[in-house]
Amino acid sequence: MKRLLTGLLLTLFWSNVAAAECRLNRLDVRNEQAQVRFVVELAVTPQERSQGLMFRESMPQRSGMLFIFDPPQPVAFWMKNTLIPLDMIFVDKTGLVTRVHKGAVPGDLTPIEGGDSVFAVLEINAGLAARYSIEPGTVMRHEFFSQGPAIWPC
Repeated sequence: MKRLLTGLLLTLFWSNVAAAECRLNRLDVRNEQAQVRFVVELAVTPQERSQGLMFRESMPQRSGMLFIFDPPQPVAFWMKNTLIPLDMIFVDKTGLVTRVHKGAVPGDLTPIEGGDSVFAVLEINAGLAARYSIEPGTVMRHEFFSQGPAIWPC
């Protein structure tokens, strides 16, 4: 009986630890050089995606916005009405970074294309992609990536 109770408690403990690792407002990034956690806002609806980070004068370090496109699709971003320089990280459904655009210029109307099958885009302060060596091949962990064949599941 004692073993059964201990086993149940350990199972409960580890399931809570695993659940604590993934929250809608947190995203983890990992590669050979770094592992870092960002606090993210979600942009899931067309209205949220179209508003994005426009008109914001600043964003805390290690914060960002995660745009979700389900199903995956071709996407292009621009910086109209965006006041802060950003790095844009394009991700497939498994959580694999496929493209990184560093240093998007505030107010620039030039389209920034992410590819043909983009599931998510993480926007973070410009310079952080370089600081954390975020390049194609880097992986991300978030609940949205764990709904499919995630490389790094929750």
